[in-house]
Order: sequence, then structure tokens, then C-alpha cells
Amino acid sequence: MRVLVVEDFEPMARAIVTGLRREGMAVDVVYDGSSALSHLALTGYDVVVLDRDLPGVHGDQICRQLAAARSPSRILMLTVADSLHDRVEGLGMGADDYLTKPFDFPELIARVRALARRATPPVPPVLHHGDIRLDPSSRTAYRAGQRLPLSAKEFAVLEHLLTRAGRVVSTEELLERVWDEAADPFTTAVKQTMYRLRAKLGEPTVIDTVRDGGYRIGEPDASVA
Repeated sequence: MRVLVVEDFEPMARAIVTGLRREGMAVDVVYDGSSALSHLALTGYDVVVLDRDLPGVHGDQICRQLAAARSPSRILMLTVADSLHDRVEGLGMGADDYLTKPFDFPELIARVRALARRATPPVPPVLHHGDIRLDPSSRTAYRAGQRLPLSAKEFAVLEHLLTRAGRVVSTEELLERVWDEAADPFTTAVKQTMYRLRAKLGEPTVIDTVRDGGYRIGEPDASVA
């Protein structure tokens, strides 16, 4: 899951980014509206966590531009304004959800995850392949009934492969969807994470390496049970 956080109050922005990354999300952050539009023009985000009162380009204008362009990115608007009129106004200009400051972080996580599910093709709430079971909501994964001690990145890679249901996932796609813009495109991070993930999954191996293609769980065109 790729998320853009747009928040001009840097301590809050850093706290949100740290929390979302701890949940295994790939997160980029900017501190003004102009930078947000530049990022949105280059990268496809599942969710945009958008402060309403931004310097430069106002959050309202960003909402309207994304709505006019029929962007698939879902918008969670953050604001200190909590009146019914403000909420209706924010939703009316293109926001998908609205959260007032201060907020409880578990609620922010839940709302971001809910919006991300709406931004992508529907997948089952619990993902299966053979004796592997992964529950995104509880952040748990099992094989043959044994819980897997996965890091946040390992969990995110496994989740992404399972949602692709037999389709080949390239290294570039994993860097795009699981890491963030700070990731070096020439890094071996994907290869190293895949090595550790395979070791934790054990035998028989379930992640195939496709020559000149990437990685895959399951046969082509297989569906997630």
C-alpha cells in the first residue's frame, strides 16, 4: 500500500509517517500543497492523508483537482474544523473521508486501510494460498497453523504477492508498492527481503522467481481462495 502524507506541521507529519510505516505501509511525506501535486503527478498513491489548511496550494484545491481528474487515489482529509458544515463541505469537494484533529491513531490506521481497500480491486479479507493464511487486519500470517515471525516489510511483500494471485510481480512493482520514494532503485533491499521471507516460510518453497520477470506465488491466473 502506497500512501502520501501531506501535512505542514512537521512533528505531526513525522508521527503519522512513523506510525503508518510501522503498519507496513510505504509512505511518502510532503509539507505543502505544491509538493503534493508534484508527487501526485508522478506516483500512483492508494491513499492521500491530506491536511486541509496547507501553505501554497490549499488542500481544498488539491481535492477538487483529484476529483476532476478522476484520480483513483482516495483522500482522507485532516482538519481542526469539526462542524457538520465543514465535514459536508470537505466530502463535497472530493474527499473520501474526513478526520478531525486531534485524533486517535488507531482510528487513522483503520480509516487509511478502509480507503485503500476501496482504491484497489477487491480482495478477500483473509488471503490464502495452500497452507499459508494472511490476515491484513490483524497483521498476522501463518503457515501450517504456525505463526510466522515476519517483519513489517516481509509481511507487506507476502501480502502483495498473495493479492496478485499468481501474477508475476516485478522488483520495480515491489519497490513502488511496498517501499517508498526514499528507496534506492538500485538497492538489493527487495532481494534481501525476499531471501528472509522465503527462509521464514520454510519448505516447500511457495515463492517462484520468474526469470527476467520477478516473483510469483501460485500458478498464472490462479485465484486467491
